[in-house]
Amino acid sequence: MLIGGCLAQQKQERHFPSDFIFGAATSAYQVEGGWNADGKGESIWDRLAHTKIQDVLDQSTGDIAADTYNNYKRDVEMMRELGLDAYRFSLAWSRILPDGTINNINEAGVTFYNNLIDEMLKYNIKPLVTLYHWDLPQKLQDLGGFMNPLFPEWYEDYARLAFERFGDRVKLWITFNEPREICYEGYGGYTKAPQVNRTDIGTYHCGKNLILAHAKAYRTYVTHFKPTQNGECGITISVNWFGPLTDSKEDEYAAELRRQAEWGIYAEPIFSEEGGWPKEISEIVAKKSIEQGYKTSRLPEFTNEEKKFVQGTYDFFGVNHYSSYLVSANEHKVDHPVPSILADVDVGVYRPPAWMPSASTWLVMAPNSVYNALTHLMRKYNNPPFYITENGWSEHPEAPLIDNVRIIYYRAALNSALDAIEAGVNLKGYMAWSLLDNYEWTEGYTIRFGLYQVDFESEQRTRTARKSAFIYKQIVKTRVIDPDYEPDNMTMWIDEGH
Repeated sequence: MLIGGCLAQQKQERHFPSDFIFGAATSAYQVEGGWNADGKGESIWDRLAHTKIQDVLDQSTGDIAADTYNNYKRDVEMMRELGLDAYRFSLAWSRILPDGTINNINEAGVTFYNNLIDEMLKYNIKPLVTLYHWDLPQKLQDLGGFMNPLFPEWYEDYARLAFERFGDRVKLWITFNEPREICYEGYGGYTKAPQVNRTDIGTYHCGKNLILAHAKAYRTYVTHFKPTQNGECGITISVNWFGPLTDSKEDEYAAELRRQAEWGIYAEPIFSEEGGWPKEISEIVAKKSIEQGYKTSRLPEFTNEEKKFVQGTYDFFGVNHYSSYLVSANEHKVDHPVPSILADVDVGVYRPPAWMPSASTWLVMAPNSVYNALTHLMRKYNNPPFYITENGWSEHPEAPLIDNVRIIYYRAALNSALDAIEAGVNLKGYMAWSLLDNYEWTEGYTIRFGLYQVDFESEQRTRTARKSAFIYKQIVKTRVIDPDYEPDNMTMWIDEGH
């Protein structure tokens, strides 16, 4: 087995805890469609898809996507078919606040999310709601978006409205999905909207404003809503594993620097006992900034007041985990823009050819991947409650409904999660990515992650369960990963040519 131990050694039954939460996940722009329906405002992904469609691999948009806006009841029906405990979805900020600001509330957008939440609760499916999954209102981006120091105030207003309107029923909140992808790819690079591409300061200034916005929203929730609503609020960070290529001290240090660049700069201010930026990367950026002619560090400092304000602003740590890399101090280096965060840490990354590739260039099956990431976080941050808020496997659109490789990946990842639980990790739940095929950002519809296939050529956006859906359903039902389980009704599928 490629992610967590050997399948042959997993014959003894290991059970997930009875209160462990199994679910699936999506995000608003990737599945909803209805991009301008019923008063919704434009988002940065609407703008990118409509004006820079050449940057999307198949020149597609998320205008309709899986059309969850009109098919949410079918989506809930799929959750019921799988027996899910929970469903993680995001709110489209511009569907609720078309201009991004609190003065213009779109009640039709509020109604849509109320209907979705109520439909889920009708069948005892817990809503796990992400406030921000990459689709900033374009009106706020026109004012600088995450680079504007007023951003934390805009975000706090939006979060407060969400808590007011949905918090009586939503008990699990995520402030931001994947700060790295928001800041490094969107502001420090060009691969995600809004494509600001300020490699020198974009990642760092976005990061600080995002962290302050998270802390504001969290403290608003804890002060004004948690006493009566009794929910929890956290943040989700993408934590792929970065281990040393060799056991040398140089490679160990290089791996730590890469971890800091990928996720440590977002996790450390919130989860560490010291607070503020990670020490090593902070010192490196300060030194290089002066050498490059900047008057101060390109990484803006937290004041002592800000540092204390951010520290401890979590009820749980959401982890999006997919893959692993090996890190070298001297080998496998590639050129990065200078200055930039990856040029600042200046290390190389490597993936052995034996690690099976997916349809996505960034995703491979790696040994003990979930276990390595979670046990590292456990040790580093005193074992807070964790949720795996995304984990999944991509295939090409022409792949069959009998998606055996995805099943291998899921079983391996979940066995690795069990290894982590047995090692003492306080893991509370797991959300499979994704419930259904969706718009995969600049890869458009060329990549498929869904437990359910979506026919994007049909007006109804017909959903069909893949074999992985049946396997996951059995795991959710039994709390056991049975490597030999085969669904009874798969024979019919095979006979029909799937």
